[in-house]
Amino acid sequence: MLTLMKMLNMKLVVLVYTSIAFGLAEPSVNDRIEGAFFGCLIADSLALGSHYEYDAKVIKQAYGGTIQRLMGPGESMGGTTHGVGWGRRNYHPGEKAGGQTDYGLYNLLMLDYFNSLPEDARVKPVALESLVPFWRKRLTSDSWTAWRCTQTKQTLSQVEQGTKYEQLGGMSNAMALRHAAAYAVYDSEEAIVDAAKKLMFTHRNSEALGGGEFFGRVAFRIIHKGLKPREAIEQVASEMSRWYQDKAKQGIDKFEEATDPTKPLSKEEFVDDLAMTSMARLWDVGKSEPIKVGKASPTEGVLPSSVYIILKYQDNLMEGLKANAMVGGDNASRAVAIGLVLGAYHGAAAIPEDFRKQLKNWPQAEKKLRKMPLLKSRAGQEL
Repeated sequence: MLTLMKMLNMKLVVLVYTSIAFGLAEPSVNDRIEGAFFGCLIADSLALGSHYEYDAKVIKQAYGGTIQRLMGPGESMGGTTHGVGWGRRNYHPGEKAGGQTDYGLYNLLMLDYFNSLPEDARVKPVALESLVPFWRKRLTSDSWTAWRCTQTKQTLSQVEQGTKYEQLGGMSNAMALRHAAAYAVYDSEEAIVDAAKKLMFTHRNSEALGGGEFFGRVAFRIIHKGLKPREAIEQVASEMSRWYQDKAKQGIDKFEEATDPTKPLSKEEFVDDLAMTSMARLWDVGKSEPIKVGKASPTEGVLPSSVYIILKYQDNLMEGLKANAMVGGDNASRAVAIGLVLGAYHGAAAIPEDFRKQLKNWPQAEKKLRKMPLLKSRAGQEL
């Protein structure tokens, strides 16, 4: 009898997953929560191979047209990428295929942070008093195997100098979304926003923090209110300041242009690359050459470019994540936002099994994520 029940349960799970994959059923809230987190990690890992390579033509040639699997830093490009203004190098020397950039590692770090807290403390607002020491220990250990961004280095220096926690961070407008695990912890949109900002404590710039809030609210409404991506994007933008409204509209307008068969942009081979680079200014950082902000990490480019990819590839999770990686630049800064939203929309069940197996951190991260309050309390309630 027990064996028969196990067989029936297995068949039921397969049926549900098949239904989701073919659009016959909506993902459950649990699946959307897991999708938001693992969408982030898969998107980031897909970006690892071409992270900081700013020439989309070089990427396409190196990959033989498109991405077939998760790859290590600069794989198929001689082991290095061309970080404009920073030079050609391997930016993540400790990472291999199936690993993460610093953006993915930060989301894993924050999952570990929540796991480090006593169970009754996990649902409380993020406290910098516990977060910062935990973060400092990880960032200064050998377990951090990727690039340390300028804001991370600056904040580490501030901590060493005894700067008050509420005054930490630099004024870079580069977005660094790190709160993917928070959806398994909080069931309130305002709690998600609070976590999104505190977990990005290395930044003080309002645009960067606002970008985290923007995508935080969008993913929350997809998970808990069942909104479609465009509906959630337009709704959230309308409630934020004019700057975010304009940036969201910029991405929406470019999506409509790029998918209009009567417009020249839709016929271009490198349509996504051209779309992104057209949405923001050149940024002369006083280095060797100007950076195309639409492909770099400043929120003014990341937000509309991410909106563009989310809408263009709304119905195909993996194609959207691959397309973002193929554009290059700081594709990982976009990846965590795109993966968060599309993952929340499609659910973790939409991530193919072969990519799950390739992602180095999937097994342990899944165990840790399912210990979080919302997934733990809802375990067994949804299939």
